[in-house]
Amino acid sequence: MYLILFVLHDPDLLRDVLEVWEKAGVCGITVLPSTGLKRLQTQDVLREDLPLIPSLEDLIQQEERLNRTLFTVVNDNEMVDKVVEATQSIVGDLNLPNSGILTVLPVARAFGLDRKTMFNENPDN
Repeated sequence: MYLILFVLHDPDLLRDVLEVWEKAGVCGITVLPSTGLKRLQTQDVLREDLPLIPSLEDLIQQEERLNRTLFTVVNDNEMVDKVVEATQSIVGDLNLPNSGILTVLPVARAFGLDRKTMFNENPDN
């Protein structure tokens, strides 16, 4: 099993990335708003001047400036390759600036996953 982590630089592409991941066979995807140090330093994402109780508009504006981090667990290298290819079909070459960062980590053990659903395993195993 592998954990795929993808930091999507352009949140406007989120729905498209989710769609191609599902078409590639990914069954479960978690999405979190995120930001990196450079964006914090250059775009003032975490402003000090927000009121103690910010307005809805303040919160929405802050949310719009954040990246999106997607993560999922896949069964094998074949699925990793499909997800990478699907991702690049939307964001372009991941080696270019401002496209995003995709990492793949081996998973030694995982709990709470429905293996039969996620990995299309035989229910008798």
